[in-house]
Amino acid sequence: MKAVRFSVFGGPEVLEIVDVPDPRPGPGQVRIAVRAAGVNASDWKKRAGLMDPELPQTLGHEAAGVVDELGAGVTGVAVGDRVFGFTAEPAAQAELAVLAHYAPVPPALDFATAASLPAAVETATRALDRLGVGEGDTLLVNGASGSVGGAAVQLAVARGARVIGTGSAPNHEHLRSLGAEPVAYGEGLTARVRALAPDGVDAALDVAGSGVLPELIALAGGTERVVTIADFAGAEAHGVTFSRGDDGRVLHALDEIGGLVESGRFTPPDVRTFPLTEVAEAQRLGENGPVRGKIVLVAG
Repeated sequence: MKAVRFSVFGGPEVLEIVDVPDPRPGPGQVRIAVRAAGVNASDWKKRAGLMDPELPQTLGHEAAGVVDELGAGVTGVAVGDRVFGFTAEPAAQAELAVLAHYAPVPPALDFATAASLPAAVETATRALDRLGVGEGDTLLVNGASGSVGGAAVQLAVARGARVIGTGSAPNHEHLRSLGAEPVAYGEGLTARVRALAPDGVDAALDVAGSGVLPELIALAGGTERVVTIADFAGAEAHGVTFSRGDDGRVLHALDEIGGLVESGRFTPPDVRTFPLTEVAEAQRLGENGPVRGKIVLVAG
C-alpha cells in the first residue's frame, strides 16, 4: 500500500509517498480503507526531529474509512461499516490503517469531517474531565477558536457550563456561534474576563500556550483548577497540570460525539482537504500560520 513516510528530518520536502507492507489488525482492532486522515501539529514536529528520534517514520493518528478486515474478537462492527478513530500506530496517512479505538461515523458526516474529530474531541474531553467541568460551572478557554478550543467550548456548553473564550477579534462571531462569550487576547485579559465574571471562573483550559498561565491561575483561584495542553514549560514552572494523550486517552469521547453531532449540539470544524499525494503542501500550510478549522488528507 501507499503511505506517507520520511527517512530524514527536515522541511516538508522530505515527505514521500512510498510502498509499505499492508498492516493487519490485531485482537480487538479493525483495518480500514482510509478515506481521510487528520493532519496535526505533531506531524511537522516529528518531521523536523523535535519528537521521536527514530527513522524512518510514518505519520498520522486519526482516520476515517471503511472497515475491510476485522481482528480477532471484534464484535459490533462489520466489513463495509463506516468508522473513525485512532490508529494503533502513527500510520493513518496511508491507503490502509489499523484502528485500535473507533466508533461509527455519524450519518450526517462525510469521511473528511469525521477524520477531523478524534484528536480534537478526545483532547478537549480529557481536559474537561480532569477539570471536572459540569453543570453551572464557568470555564475560561484560552485559545477557543482552533479545532481543540472549539471542541472544548461546545463540549463544555453541552455539559451545562458557561464558557468564556479568548480569541482574536475576527473570530469573536465564530466563538459566539459555538456558545462562548468572547474576549480578546493580550494585555488586560484579566480585567476583560472579570468584566464578564467578577468572581473569576471555576476552571481554565489553556489551548493556545500563549504565556498566560499566571492570569488563568488567578482567575480560577488556584493551580488545581487549570489545565494546559500547550505550555509544558509553563506548567512545570507554575505547578499546573499538563495534559497529553500518552498519559491515558479518554476514549468515551469517540462514543459520545456522534450523538452530539446528530442532535445539533456539536458543530464540527471547517475542513480544508488535500489529496494524500499533496501532504507536503498540507503540512506547509499548517506549519506556516494559524488555520481555522482542520487540515485533512483524503484518498484519491
